[in-house]
Amino acid sequence: MTLIYTLTLAFSVVLLGAADAVNPGLVVRITQKGLDYARQQGMIVLQQKLSTIRLPDYSGSYDVGVLGNVKYNINGMVITNFQLPSSQVTLLPNVGLKLSISGAYIEIHGKWGVRYLFISSDGDFELKVLGISISVGLSLGSDGSGRPTISTSGCSAHISDMQVHFSGGLDWLINLFDDVIASSLRNSMRNQICPMVVDAVKNQLEPVLRSLPVTSKIDHVAAIDYSLTGPPTVTADNLDVQLKGEFFEQSHRTPPPFSPQPLSIPDDHSLMVYFAVSDYLFNTAGFVYQSAGKLIFNVTDDMVSKDFPVRLNTSSFGKMIPQISKMYPNMLMKLKISSPSAPSLTMEPGNVTISPVLDIQAYAILPNSSLAPLFLLNLSIDAVAKVGVHSSKIVGYLELSSIKIDLKHSDVGPFPVQIINYAVGYYVSHILLPKVNEILKNGYPLPLLDHIKLSNITLKLYKHYFVLGADVKYE
Repeated sequence: MTLIYTLTLAFSVVLLGAADAVNPGLVVRITQKGLDYARQQGMIVLQQKLSTIRLPDYSGSYDVGVLGNVKYNINGMVITNFQLPSSQVTLLPNVGLKLSISGAYIEIHGKWGVRYLFISSDGDFELKVLGISISVGLSLGSDGSGRPTISTSGCSAHISDMQVHFSGGLDWLINLFDDVIASSLRNSMRNQICPMVVDAVKNQLEPVLRSLPVTSKIDHVAAIDYSLTGPPTVTADNLDVQLKGEFFEQSHRTPPPFSPQPLSIPDDHSLMVYFAVSDYLFNTAGFVYQSAGKLIFNVTDDMVSKDFPVRLNTSSFGKMIPQISKMYPNMLMKLKISSPSAPSLTMEPGNVTISPVLDIQAYAILPNSSLAPLFLLNLSIDAVAKVGVHSSKIVGYLELSSIKIDLKHSDVGPFPVQIINYAVGYYVSHILLPKVNEILKNGYPLPLLDHIKLSNITLKLYKHYFVLGADVKYE
């Protein structure tokens, strides 16, 4: 674990890129509770970082009045205890964050030595640095490519008191000017604190934010663009990050012919993070896969349950449509299911529906393995979609509500389409639907950093979007 975690957890949702959409496809809100969790975890790391402060050996002389000059040296200083008991992260509207630490203290053990005339002596000392306070501002933004940026907008460090106790040898002599030594140590320590914090932000936190992948790859066809549409918005209560939230085809990116609707997050601060996810995200997925010609499924007889009476062959279908068995006796059949248009998902309060339109082209498989067209059906489907979150992924599940079948074309003569409703309904619900649900079960990744898990998840549906609330935990 490095200092990165101090602040990165709060921005675990910020993943990159450039943006063109007027409205975002996804908005992430980090509440004060989320920032407080990041602070609690990060203070452990920050304490480890600041514990590496090094106080150099030094020497000098001091005029102690009638005794004249006494030469002294301080060496071998080691931090034995460093505590950061009180800290807070606050939101700076329109700027970023402010990290404040107060009441910190350090205990140091070291060696001392003095030389006066022909007398020399040495011993140990214990130094307590009390009332350390640190204040650092963090400016948030995005660069020209849409990647997140973070920089320090100011840092100050103050030490209110130092107590030093010398022991051994002529300790009475060095105690004559212990305030001088304590003041020198105070300046040395105070001057190291802010440079270490600034360096950590510049060389540890900023590179990690910039090295995050610009996209979240789904498969060989599509990826999700989780790019910033602009700098994060900071108010007195929340930190909001607007992301593009859009599927795109990796080999050929084409803007979708629709735009996301406005998103808003209810004023709730009981959880650490909230995701407002537009139906735009899911509808761009349908657009991408349909445009890429990937919404095509083939159904053959070996996929049909052995218990189902209507086999996918011309003999079985010939009992319902006699022309088929007469023209193509004792042959296997194949169904090619495709989507002539991109499926569109609709979100309403308490309900998510999808009504895809499908074409089913039936073929007879000839002895030479070529295909003879039999008929073309048009299916209008109504389904209810269940949306949830599993392992930091948005997952889904479809349940069919109704199927309407129309005959678009027949190569075997006219027939009443109602006679094959039962068979077609089975193929769609028992073969096609499980394939689709298996894909939806794999889910789409939320924009989170590695090792961050969600808990206490809530989900509420609104018109055109849903809001996912959760607490986060670093594992």
